[in-house]
Amino acid sequence: MLRGARKDSQLVTRNWEILRQPIEGVHIREVRHVPRDHGIITEIFRPEWDPTGLPIVQIYQSRLFPDAIGAWSCHARNIDRLFINQGLIKVVLYDGRKDSPTHGMINEIHAGDARPAMLVLPVGVWHGLQNLGTIDALVLNFPSRAYDYEDPDHYRLPMDTQEIPYSWSGLGSAVRLRADARRPARIARPRKPRRKRSPKS
Repeated sequence: MLRGARKDSQLVTRNWEILRQPIEGVHIREVRHVPRDHGIITEIFRPEWDPTGLPIVQIYQSRLFPDAIGAWSCHARNIDRLFINQGLIKVVLYDGRKDSPTHGMINEIHAGDARPAMLVLPVGVWHGLQNLGTIDALVLNFPSRAYDYEDPDHYRLPMDTQEIPYSWSGLGSAVRLRADARRPARIARPRKPRRKRSPKS
């Protein structure tokens, strides 16, 4: 081996399940497709996949365009249950709970049509999504509380916040951000004219 080469550690099990240490309270269920002669069947939700046991009160779909990034979001009362089944999405989680044993931990999870996944995200875990693919990506959310139009339980930080120790990869000029995540352009102020110095006598 050449100097400086590093040997890979184990990344997956014999069943091709990714080895990872999830953030406390985060549950990840990777779903396998069932190919049939007429197409493919994919389960989306089963009660045993969600340890919270909370009822499904609302389902909504988010669509991320190619190169889109939605970050960062967090809830104070609501538990997100995300199902990713189209495209290729990188989900990044950050444990911002000071009383959590995994406080400060980062998780990266890749999911999409090749390997769908259900993610259960507890209160206080910040999350962001990036579409790494070339087609629209779809995410279904089964929140524990229906969206409150008058008082949304939704907190946000900018994508490049210093509060979360993470840098998004593959950022180029074509990256798409939420309209409320874009930083306002700086307004150039007109310069004051310089005073002319009187010639010295």
